[in-house]
Amino acid sequence: MTGAQMIAACSIAGSDSGGGAGIQADLKTFTALGIWGLTVITAVTAQNTREVRGTWVLPPDAVRAQIETVADEFRVEAWKTGMLADGPVIRAVAEALPEGADLVIDPVMVSTSGHRLLREDAVADLTELLIPRAAIVTPNIPEAEALAGMRVATVKDMAEAGRRILDLGARAVVVKGGHLPGGTAVDLLVDRDGVAEASGKRYPYSVHGSGCCFSAALTAHLARGLDARRALIAAREFIDTAIREAAGGPGPTRIINPGGTNGYRG
Repeated sequence: MTGAQMIAACSIAGSDSGGGAGIQADLKTFTALGIWGLTVITAVTAQNTREVRGTWVLPPDAVRAQIETVADEFRVEAWKTGMLADGPVIRAVAEALPEGADLVIDPVMVSTSGHRLLREDAVADLTELLIPRAAIVTPNIPEAEALAGMRVATVKDMAEAGRRILDLGARAVVVKGGHLPGGTAVDLLVDRDGVAEASGKRYPYSVHGSGCCFSAALTAHLARGLDARRALIAAREFIDTAIREAAGGPGPTRIINPGGTNGYRG
């Protein structure tokens, strides 16, 4: 099949030279779920599973041109953002993104290895220009703390943080609980109808790219027409399988393996 024959979704994110996160992880996830993956690259990173050695942000005009060119030919059913790097890139995305786009925002701020991927002075642009247009925002615990302006130490805190982020204008928020202790990883979806919970087994290793794959899976299921709650359940099943089948790597870190899941379409 070609992009003209398949459901299409677009990732607006950074390139990961190690192939485990960012644009590369999103494309693998889209492919595994039978979605034609389109891309808008915001930055190039030199990284592997252990560290980010360098970041080069693309000019805003280059980001804007990619979005406009993709939107001119393809019917994009859902969009997602990952690494947006700085305020000028966020503003370019906000200007070029089609009105009414189904948008999933993965508010990537800091890499697993501790490298900053979003300038601190750009958080206001994210909250004012893009989050009000989001179908779903998918912060992990540190990102939820930054966006909600509060400490998150419990599942109850996750719900409160989700409500505060919802008040920024998003239609739904999925707060990912992977950073909290315990044998079960709990994610909470907060929307205008209340709170829904999805949980899965916690594995004794860290997985590079899991957040990207999860938000890409949500995007793929929105593109297929699922609402936020059904998309969460489907994406959670997908990422649980992907983490369980993560490829072995050096040390405690593994690389997510979306292509090895049951969702693979060939």
